[in-house]
Amino acid sequence: MNSKNFTSRTSSGLSQQLKIVGCIFVLITAIEIINLLTGRALNHFGNIPRYIPGLIGVLTGPFLHGSLSHYLSNIIPLCVLSFLMLQYGNKRFFGVTFFCIILTGLLVWLFGRSASHIGASSVIYSYFGFLLLAGLLSRKFKLIIISLLVAFFYGGLIFGVLPARTFVSWEGHLFGFISGLIAARLWAKNL
Repeated sequence: MNSKNFTSRTSSGLSQQLKIVGCIFVLITAIEIINLLTGRALNHFGNIPRYIPGLIGVLTGPFLHGSLSHYLSNIIPLCVLSFLMLQYGNKRFFGVTFFCIILTGLLVWLFGRSASHIGASSVIYSYFGFLLLAGLLSRKFKLIIISLLVAFFYGGLIFGVLPARTFVSWEGHLFGFISGLIAARLWAKNL
């Protein structure tokens, strides 16, 4: 393979990854703006445990936020970890994301406190769990480095799985993290 083809393939991959992260940013931000302008009316679509209509929140809850500060605390880690997840390939990124949203949402719906569970932090914790374990299981240098960087820069997230504050869905954090670990075990072998 000549260096010209390698360079164009690499920059094309990076360009596509940045576009996907940009789309995630625009989507979450657009939903936040609509939610803000409607007085948080969209938050009725949160994940409400053991309430049949609340099952819609399994899919919609991760896209909603309770306040502007809640959105702001999630958007940067979501974009950074999404970019790192894309290092595993687009197909794996979308597969792991869908798997973790569904599994996390169902676990929260089954076992969470009676409240409306919303926020992208459940996805962030899924990515955190996946990135920590998948790189190590892959035994590939680049992916191991990603695991180590995630552990170093985001390792403090692990304390978010504890029930420290009543207004924080620590269940979403915990089940997101567990879902990410499960996804890593399922997908890391085929890297």
